[in-house]
Amino acid sequence: MTATPTRTAAARAPKLNLIGLEKTAYKGADSTLCNGCGHDSISSRIINAAWEMGLKQTDVVKFSGIGCSSKTPAYFLGMSHGFNSLHGRMPSVATGALVANRKLIGIGVSGDGDTASIGIGQFKHIVRRNVPMVYIVENNGVYGLTKGQFSATADQGQKLKYAGTNPYMPLDICLEALAANATFVARSFAGDAKQLEALLKAAIAHNGLAVLDVISPCVTFNNHDESTKSYAFGKEHETPLHDLSFVPSFEQIEIDDYDDETEVQLHDGSWLVLKKLDSFYDPTDKHLAYRTLEDARQQQKLLTGLFYIEPQTPNFIDILQMTDKPLALLSEAETRPSREAFTRLMAEL
Repeated sequence: MTATPTRTAAARAPKLNLIGLEKTAYKGADSTLCNGCGHDSISSRIINAAWEMGLKQTDVVKFSGIGCSSKTPAYFLGMSHGFNSLHGRMPSVATGALVANRKLIGIGVSGDGDTASIGIGQFKHIVRRNVPMVYIVENNGVYGLTKGQFSATADQGQKLKYAGTNPYMPLDICLEALAANATFVARSFAGDAKQLEALLKAAIAHNGLAVLDVISPCVTFNNHDESTKSYAFGKEHETPLHDLSFVPSFEQIEIDDYDDETEVQLHDGSWLVLKKLDSFYDPTDKHLAYRTLEDARQQQKLLTGLFYIEPQTPNFIDILQMTDKPLALLSEAETRPSREAFTRLMAEL
């Protein structure tokens, strides 16, 4: 008798994105953060968003300052460029890099201490200049890397084991961004994967500075029930303003029938589609964004979603009237004026 050969199922081919890469190609180093840290969830969402959009990693440059959040660029997009700067100084480094090479896609990851405390001045100026990049604030209300001191976003009356009780009113990242005339302001929760990914895609496609404040619980120092930046509070109190969908320019737009929706076309031809859960909310109304955020603060609600978007304002690079060819790629002959041009310049002086 001859044995009947057994058949084994063919291995499923890995799913590839638009540029032929598996999702695993977008990972970075293994995380060294605490197990369950919200920052790791955000890194995973960045990986998913970049893979689905087909970003070429060598076209991406990552920036950070100092803190637990600022370690995370090592954990995603391992083939991209990166610069870990000084505490609170990430905006200056990012501005210089993106002026030098306007073709790069900038993704900055900061923390509530790095942005709202020591870096608040630099944050305000990169916002008002509308430097084209994604600015993610991983917001947990504490300095986790230095053992749990209060940050500027900590709630008044918040109690921590080693820091006591916080007597000060908090800064609201989204309100600060609006006051500095941001053109994209959103908030999400590290535990809300679907919403966070949609917002990240829209932020990457935005032609200006996109501020994304993400409540990201610190499981070691600030995950107790009284904290508004804990997993328990976030899951119980999160109130999305709308259902979000991001439709890339290469996909046909097919929208289900909604009673009330808003569609915002971004500069690259992609669309941000918002099904309104609050039928009165218009993300292009800046005054409404102010009122909504202030009401949420007073009522201790965790509102998430896109608060404001204005895609028409020129970004910092456009205002500078930069050459289309990145400065970093110009040859010496292209940057050195001719003797005649130099003579004319001196005559004007």
